[in-house]
Amino acid sequence: MSAQVTIQRTFTTTTTSALLVNVGYMKTLPGLLKIFQVLLGCVAVGIIGHYISWISNQSLVVPELFFLLVATTCLITTALLVFSCVFSIATASILPKTLFETLYHIVATILYVAAGITLLVQLNKYNNRYGRSHYYEEKTAAASIGLVNAALYLLSTLYSVKAFRRG
Repeated sequence: MSAQVTIQRTFTTTTTSALLVNVGYMKTLPGLLKIFQVLLGCVAVGIIGHYISWISNQSLVVPELFFLLVATTCLITTALLVFSCVFSIATASILPKTLFETLYHIVATILYVAAGITLLVQLNKYNNRYGRSHYYEEKTAAASIGLVNAALYLLSTLYSVKAFRRG
């Protein structure tokens, strides 16, 4: 004896407007490096932006502006990378495998080293020639923070090269 059975399937689709936060990205080493880069970048931009000398010596303004430009650009770009990886799980998994992140970290490392060393050399030259400049310690601290940030970008470069090669 045979029986006829009818199967009825119901599909339910839901959409959500909830904001998903990828907290796991902030626990990884590349995520922690980016967070520290943003924090140190904020400190460096705050110090050099506050103590920049617009009037005193024109030869000192150029290295300070160069450092401010590099620190601000890296701060904005790294903050955008952090936000995009934290608020998009797809971005956090795809972006490290692209060439953009590798090239960005290489360029940021080179620019931070150049800006930090240029500022330190110019501060020491001004200090030896004219005596203690205005806010010498604060500007030296900003340049040193920039060099520490360059080291963090170098570490990020190494990790992004690894991720890019794994593809």
